[in-house]
Amino acid sequence: MSVKSTAAKPRTPRTGTGTRGGVKRRGSSDEPELVQLLTPEGERVQHSEYSIDLSPDELRGLYRDMVLTRRFDAEATSLQRQGELGLWASLLGQEAAQIGSGRATRPDDYVFPTYREHGVAWCRGVDPANLLGMFRGVNHGGWDPNENNFHLYTIVIGSQTLHATGYAMGCAKDGTDSAVIAYFGDGASSQGDVAEAFTFAAVYNAPVVFFCQNNQWAISEPTEKQSRVPIYRRSEGYGFPGVRVDGNDVLAVLAVTKAALEHARSGQGPMLVEAFTYRMGAHTTSDDPTRYRLDEEREQWEVKDPIIRLKTYLEKEGFADAAWLAEIEAESEALGKRVREAVRTMPDPDTMAIFENVYADGHALVDEERAQFAEYLAGFEGGH
Repeated sequence: MSVKSTAAKPRTPRTGTGTRGGVKRRGSSDEPELVQLLTPEGERVQHSEYSIDLSPDELRGLYRDMVLTRRFDAEATSLQRQGELGLWASLLGQEAAQIGSGRATRPDDYVFPTYREHGVAWCRGVDPANLLGMFRGVNHGGWDPNENNFHLYTIVIGSQTLHATGYAMGCAKDGTDSAVIAYFGDGASSQGDVAEAFTFAAVYNAPVVFFCQNNQWAISEPTEKQSRVPIYRRSEGYGFPGVRVDGNDVLAVLAVTKAALEHARSGQGPMLVEAFTYRMGAHTTSDDPTRYRLDEEREQWEVKDPIIRLKTYLEKEGFADAAWLAEIEAESEALGKRVREAVRTMPDPDTMAIFENVYADGHALVDEERAQFAEYLAGFEGGH
């Protein structure tokens, strides 16, 4: 696999055309074209600044990653609906953004995720069953971050960008050529932690890539109500480059992220990647997206499905036949069955654990609340 890029400097926005939702529109200079290497119709296209050469095996590997990740995600959503998980944040529609960027990292790079990076976790070798333990409430992460250089999920919005920046500053002081990548969403881009991370990363020339998955909705707030400019251009004010990539194009995401990581590890400082994608499902399983967005919007993005476009390309080029595709489908079903059985054999969460270790020496109010909650739970034992 080889990647070529000349993106060491901030890109100058093109005039005359721009994009909104991945579609060109005339007369705009504020939104340049997305970096795209594979169209929604499954056609390979060239880009003047980013290119990538992949073997048929590598292309099939990306397809397999996305299919298995989507199947695992769907199983987790079903498990939550069945009462096996307390909550789940689906990645449906964002598979290309996560697999493409995850496969761009080296083993010695360090990843700081949010709570939706199930595809990146897959790329880093984290067992999907371990992810579900946290959402079931039986552990605080379930994996050793240093085994895979994949930090524990971060629920606090935006704080992981500061953690990533500090770690990257440490890498620079140690003299390594490792890079760091921090994931966050369009909603998190409004957080002060992200602004502070940008400042420190720029001033200290930290080898960190800020990877924003712009899935259009920060829960119920659309991106245009959070920013006057495209998110990738936020980096200009801090003095480092940014780029917007088609987040539903796994090839473009892979090429751009590899180039960004090389930019960081070569001593050129941070870089911001905005993966322009779409959250096909709810923000989490406690959310109802029908209350704030139209079905027509989702339908427009369904034709840009990242898995379908790569499948179309593989079939068109003769890189995948029906037998191989059936094997991947069978493997995905086996994965779904494995994680389902793993969750159902996990212990139930300790409902009283929330009261432990709040204070080192105990507290009268916590003791009172513990007793009240225990009494409340006891009311269910008799079938009331």
